[in-house]
Amino acid sequence: MITTRQRAELKTLAHKLTPSVQIGKDGVTDNLVAQIDIVLENKELIKVKILANCDLEAKKLINELAEKLKANAVLAVGGVMVLYRLSSKDGVKHIL
Repeated sequence: MITTRQRAELKTLAHKLTPSVQIGKDGVTDNLVAQIDIVLENKELIKVKILANCDLEAKKLINELAEKLKANAVLAVGGVMVLYRLSSKDGVKHIL
């Protein structure tokens, strides 16, 4: 669980990120969850973009993804979500 202060810091860091993963018309598949998991392990903080051809909403989807990935939901605005998870991988510079 992250604190309010940590969440604010993560939002600031995420502002300049480009989306690492995009969710399209197929929605959330097992392959997509696996891809997000890999990116989280390597970067800790990621931005996910929901494309216009997808019927899902970021605010509804972020908690579901956070639970599946054991990550923290940082932000969900419009078609953009930001997720954070502390990496257990050696050599990754920790954000928090």
